[in-house]
Amino acid sequence: MVGCVVLGVGVAMLLTADLGSDGYSTLVNGVSIGADVPFLAANMAISLVFLVLAALRRLRPGLGTLVQIVVVGLTVSWLLPVLDTPGTVLGQVLLLVAAFPVLAVGIAAYLGSHLGAGPAEAAALAWDPPLPFRWSYSGVQGFGALVGWLLGATIGPGTLAVILLLGPTVDLCSRLLRLDVRQDRV
Repeated sequence: MVGCVVLGVGVAMLLTADLGSDGYSTLVNGVSIGADVPFLAANMAISLVFLVLAALRRLRPGLGTLVQIVVVGLTVSWLLPVLDTPGTVLGQVLLLVAAFPVLAVGIAAYLGSHLGAGPAEAAALAWDPPLPFRWSYSGVQGFGALVGWLLGATIGPGTLAVILLLGPTVDLCSRLLRLDVRQDRV
């Protein structure tokens, strides 16, 4: 639970920096725009697709999957009205930079519980091995950003930072915290 709350704080910081969302959220937003469906419906559909794809590689959802979706969503929903986008680009960049360790610790902590992965992390972990999580996560985020952008969502420097840096940052945090983020396969 704590890891999911920390992840939610990081997501709220990333969104409040207003320099671009993560690739997964960009995909959800793009599908929402392109299919003219509510964001919630697009999120549920994409979550299901990602979890099914992970299950096809024998990575099954668990209690932590549901907890991650609910707790992160509630945390972000609670924080977004409270946080203000900084008034300067420098302030936005600093908030974006500050969001990265918070995101990485949150992801490493909740995955380290081995109770199940959220949709984006499950899709990445399904390919570890052969591709290490730090790179498969970048691939999932990049795929999401590209498809979302093609469907009409916006991207920004924060999106590119997530694609390039978040997977390696989670890997570093998990090693520093001595947490194994890989999930059990069935």
